[in-house]
Amino acid sequence: MSIELETLLEATLFGAGRSMNIEQLAEDLEQQMLDIRVALLSLQSTLKRRKGGALQLAEINGRWAIEVKPKVAAQMPCNTKTDIPAKLLKSASLIAFHQPMLQSRLVELLGQKTYDHVKQLVFLGLVERRKMGNTKRLTTTRRFSEIFGCPHTDKRKVRAWFRSQAAGLGLTEGGSERPMALQEEQTELPLEGEEEPFEGLAERASEHQETLFEVDAEEDSPSQTAQDAINQ
Repeated sequence: MSIELETLLEATLFGAGRSMNIEQLAEDLEQQMLDIRVALLSLQSTLKRRKGGALQLAEINGRWAIEVKPKVAAQMPCNTKTDIPAKLLKSASLIAFHQPMLQSRLVELLGQKTYDHVKQLVFLGLVERRKMGNTKRLTTTRRFSEIFGCPHTDKRKVRAWFRSQAAGLGLTEGGSERPMALQEEQTELPLEGEEEPFEGLAERASEHQETLFEVDAEEDSPSQTAQDAINQ
């Protein structure tokens, strides 16, 4: 019995539990990339029209993932949500707190391990990474909101929500005595819709050259809540 490509894609992405790019899907399913892209767009439309459906197909920085709709994810029990390694939580929470955040700034705060952490966060579909000058511009994705139980997907609202979570835990109190990583940056990058001349963005990016630090390896252990992320 022949199964439609759209159905195979839905099953593949659901079973994988992670984001995949068109090249990977084409190779795994032995299909042409153009056919994969057309089927993905069709599947995206199908899921959007599906009455009462809990899932959606999202494209995140060139990678595709089946994810729970944010309004549904906000009401899911915590023990049903995807686990992510505990070692990634600090990087994830700082990106959410400061977004959009330069990767070079994250390296300054956390050290060389940042490069691997960001790659894994992008692979999991939690973070979007775009080139900016000599570094990368990092922001959260809709899947991030799903995993961390954030009721918002708009990046400004996600940032505000994450900061309110940190404030609720008393982590932003103490003025200059609080951790540097949880102090709001004086030169925050604008989010989409917040205009700034290109020259200004390029200057900020060039100010933060990639800095390398030696760090101890960390053990993997699963966790998933915003509070756990902030407390790391």
